[in-house]
Amino acid sequence: MDRIRIRGGNTLSGTIPISGAKNAALPLMIASLLTDDTLTLENVPHLADVEQLIRILGNHGVDYTVSGKRLGQSGASGRTIHFTARTIIDTTAPYELVSKMRASFWVIGPLLARMHKARVSLPGGCAIGTRPVDLFIEGLQALGATIDIESGYIVAEAKGGLKGARYRFPKVSVGATHVMMMAASLAKGETLIENAAREPEVADLAACLNAMGARIEGAGTSTIRIQGVEALSGARHRVLPDRIETGTYAMAVAMTGGDVTLEGTRSDLLQSALDALRAAGAEVTDVANGIHVRRNGNGLQPVDVVTDPFPGFPTDLQAQFMALMTRSSGVSNITETIFENRFMHVQELVRLGARISLSGQVARVEGVPRLAGAPVMATDLRASVSLVIAGLAAEGETIVNRVYHLDRGFERLEEKLGNCGAEVERLSS
Repeated sequence: MDRIRIRGGNTLSGTIPISGAKNAALPLMIASLLTDDTLTLENVPHLADVEQLIRILGNHGVDYTVSGKRLGQSGASGRTIHFTARTIIDTTAPYELVSKMRASFWVIGPLLARMHKARVSLPGGCAIGTRPVDLFIEGLQALGATIDIESGYIVAEAKGGLKGARYRFPKVSVGATHVMMMAASLAKGETLIENAAREPEVADLAACLNAMGARIEGAGTSTIRIQGVEALSGARHRVLPDRIETGTYAMAVAMTGGDVTLEGTRSDLLQSALDALRAAGAEVTDVANGIHVRRNGNGLQPVDVVTDPFPGFPTDLQAQFMALMTRSSGVSNITETIFENRFMHVQELVRLGARISLSGQVARVEGVPRLAGAPVMATDLRASVSLVIAGLAAEGETIVNRVYHLDRGFERLEEKLGNCGAEVERLSS
């Protein structure tokens, strides 16, 4: 099992290219099930989750080809992948595939919309919380689907096709909003989704679906209106920049007192997180084709944050910001409201010398003058990169174990950090 070795103490300086967003690419790939034409996606990141979803889509009959790099493109350029679901050969998503990646459960929406039936395994447990699928089920039932649970599988059917309806989510859910939009695109009549997720990835999926011939209005707001169409066509769409990767590297720059341009990204995708960074003492400015991050010479100030659905502070940046706050000049409180078990990185940060105490969903972080390198264990995707951020500032050597978590969501992390002066290397088993 691979590990990452970090020798801390170096500042980051230079340019880091930001990849396409994993959280946008996955639903966009699943949307290829909605049409028998080719859906071409540009700026697709090379990640373990993307590769796994390609295998899952292949189980349903989706063919794919990857275009080579164009003249002048660097190694940082995202891939262009063409997905064609000419014929759906199987409407079952088996447990052995769904259990490896929860997002694969989302195929239930397109399969039900296009084929009028789907048999999809319940996803099972998750390290950071239960993440129930009841919102998915209730939303699809509102569109006229009949749903039963049999031997760990959701068996859904919509004889004659789905029908438009009005549905209000009792709780904001990005995944369920994705599924409802895809399903309603081919439903008969109008669908009104209320209390919808407002994340940029939702708006990105809607833009792609509209390019395919869907009629969606309001994506990016809490109310989405969809006029169902008989069929969708192929399209070409570019995956938006990864706001979580953007925030992660911005926090790494602030942690090391660095000066870096994050290339190919946009500040409007994570304004709340950037505001927190500014409050902590970092200078964050928009520049041509990106964001410039620099930490002033006054050290890090403590900042309280509360995770919230977009446009609030992202739960996917909570662990990284906690790592940053371990070196602040005071006490900060970090409140997690999205997932009930997303503080597993705390004990690993403590191994590096952090002072953190937990009370329910609140972590109290008392800044320390120094961190010291140590072996640590990654517990999930975002927690793993928080350990990297801490390791960049720790004295001595930090070894991050179980970095397969990192490979799920961060493309070429060692290369990107290394090009800016960090001493980071992968140790293969």
